[in-house]
Amino acid sequence: MDDGPATMTMRRRMGFAVLAAATAVLAGCASGPQVTPITTMPAPRPSGTAETRALAPTVQPVGEPTEVASGLDAPWSILRLPDGATLISERDTADVLELLPDGSTRVAGHVDGVQPSGQGGLLGLAFLPEGDWVYAYLTASDDNRIVRMPLTGSPGSLGLGEPETILTGIAKAGNHDGGRLAFGPDGMLYATAGDASNGDRAQDKASLNGKILRITPTGGVPDGNPFGTLVWSMGHRNPQGIAWDSAGTMYASEFGQNTWDELNVITPGANYGWPVVEGVAGDSRFTDPVTQWPTSDASPSGLAIVSDTLFMTGLRGERVWSIRPDATDAPTDWFAGTYGRIRDAVAGPDGSLWFITNNTDGRGDPRSGDDRLYQVALGTT
Repeated sequence: MDDGPATMTMRRRMGFAVLAAATAVLAGCASGPQVTPITTMPAPRPSGTAETRALAPTVQPVGEPTEVASGLDAPWSILRLPDGATLISERDTADVLELLPDGSTRVAGHVDGVQPSGQGGLLGLAFLPEGDWVYAYLTASDDNRIVRMPLTGSPGSLGLGEPETILTGIAKAGNHDGGRLAFGPDGMLYATAGDASNGDRAQDKASLNGKILRITPTGGVPDGNPFGTLVWSMGHRNPQGIAWDSAGTMYASEFGQNTWDELNVITPGANYGWPVVEGVAGDSRFTDPVTQWPTSDASPSGLAIVSDTLFMTGLRGERVWSIRPDATDAPTDWFAGTYGRIRDAVAGPDGSLWFITNNTDGRGDPRSGDDRLYQVALGTT
């Protein structure tokens, strides 16, 4: 970088504040939800947290979504930086885009070594403020891997430095590549790794596939991992979105095979049953999901938490689900069939929700201007 770290951080924060103000758009007219019968069980709480910390009030979409950006090519991950700027990964171009205040985008960086194929390519993004690192999960020639790149520049001219590989050896395939990244409340990096079309890997503790991984920011095994390896939980088919509520409960959405898609509460060392079971099985060897959907209604991907309300995106289901596993109410679906396949969701500015469509990924029905990033206001129920 041309400037020192302190100067660059100040410039970035000033630019981020302007960007956040320029992109905050609130929606207007009311929209009613649709309710689909599903299976829901009360979510367990982490030991010692449920009694000491009340969850925030439930929120839901208010009005219709408004368009923030368009013309995206198979977008996969939305990364909102701490001071308001936004990066978007494109699976097949291997570009990381910067969202500009007027809704246009520019290429902040191209990630070399990505070899898109099927569901693989440039997938999840995450950000570590200490050192200004952008992390990416990607499909390379021989495997899926995780790299990190220094974030350079200031808003309007953000860039990415040379990638540093922190993890290799996650088996790849044309599908079930996983790919979501997120830093947890403990400062560790979490990654979802699919079974790469081989269900046996999910039950093999020596394999990284069919797992949720917990990794130090430099790629090492953190203290507290249940098996002394990078594996945090196992028995997953194709886990996707991951998020934490304010009590520290970790959730993950997961693609099912033919019957049930899942929302799971993730605990270290737990086995979620794939390929032996799918959905709620009542088998004491495995941990059941807290919520399950028919695969036609969900095919879940991204997962965001706003005010302790979970928002899960659906690809085949072409909708956004709002979920409160601590409540007796069934999850509610929003915008079903309106915007097509929905890949990712994140907390937007001013308590809103952002979500991104995925109609240009080869499985959708692209419309003029696709793919798009949308924003919808949220209000308490």
